[in-house]
Amino acid sequence: MDVGRICKACGRTPFALLRYPCEQRSPRSFIKLSSSSSASLFFCKSKNIAALTFNSHSDLRGRRHLCGNSNSCRSRMGVTPLQTAQVDFPISETFFRSSLASMEKTYLSKNPTVSSVLDFVRTYDGGQVCYDHFAFRTFNVDNCGISALAQFFLDFGYTARGELSFPAKHLRALWFSPPQHLLDCNGEGINGPLPRIFISELLVDKLSPEAQEIIKKYTSISSSGSKYAALASVLGSLTWPTPFLSDYQLLARESEYAAWTLVNGYALNHLTISVHRLKSDVQKIGNLNELIQSNKFKLNTEGGILKVSPDGRLLQSSTVADSMVFYFAEGISESVPASYIEFAERLVLPEYESFPVDKISELHRRDGFEVGNADKIFESTSAEQLRRKVA
Repeated sequence: MDVGRICKACGRTPFALLRYPCEQRSPRSFIKLSSSSSASLFFCKSKNIAALTFNSHSDLRGRRHLCGNSNSCRSRMGVTPLQTAQVDFPISETFFRSSLASMEKTYLSKNPTVSSVLDFVRTYDGGQVCYDHFAFRTFNVDNCGISALAQFFLDFGYTARGELSFPAKHLRALWFSPPQHLLDCNGEGINGPLPRIFISELLVDKLSPEAQEIIKKYTSISSSGSKYAALASVLGSLTWPTPFLSDYQLLARESEYAAWTLVNGYALNHLTISVHRLKSDVQKIGNLNELIQSNKFKLNTEGGILKVSPDGRLLQSSTVADSMVFYFAEGISESVPASYIEFAERLVLPEYESFPVDKISELHRRDGFEVGNADKIFESTSAEQLRRKVA
């Protein structure tokens, strides 16, 4: 099967080209490779960055993976899970972690419920809270999509791992894994294991002409500003002009995702606590959900409070988003959805269940994301969930 293309000029694979683009390439300077998975490489017109589109594939049991080759799949093929050597990257680890810390600080300052939940879990558990992933939302138009944020993480050695598609919501997402030696290191929060990155984008051309016109009115002005998407997330600022309330309301009627992104931009949509890394009884997500609810925090009930992948090994839940007052261009202030916090428990893969507990690492657990789970998690910012009263 076709895995994508390799550049004739430099001989690099799609993965290498993600971090070191070929300056000699031409539109037809690629040849095809062959392997058991597939990917296509596409270059943005205005920047040397590539976006990978992965095809899902079935393992020997017929299960479909949307996260690249899982450890379990590698094991069944007689291949040792990939090992990543510690190498130098274009930006230092200190700078990278400081940037993530600033994103986190901005996110917590705008979302008091998230801050309260995080403090509550940390105090109750008495251990170290680690992060499973960070998530962002974008518009797939005028260079403001996934690629706008992805470059920052690719420059630090993150790897594009897989694609998820949400046709009903007109969304697409890619997720990225950190350098392997930083996925299972000591420390907590931003100073602990680095989080996976989940970036979604709205397929704007799938919306009505009216909605497309509104979005492009802002993104066309901000097409160059998209180069500073990571900085915008750090600062909590929009790269486009302040929206009009009338535009926001029209978008909200057609796509709540579009309306959220218009007023929040590249802000951190949510961070996720790695539940299985907690130390007390709440390292089981069912116990954590009960504790969260008993303390009057509102959880997303879309599809049930607990979202479970078909293989039963990725368990997720989330709070309902905070609301914030937004000042629109007309001088009118309105309450709009902000961000939320998620919880994820990744169970040990079957082939590693006999391992001693102290020998289990993140590499031995279920990796990736699941369309069914993520589709329901997106609803954490929906008007229906925000209107719901705490049980």
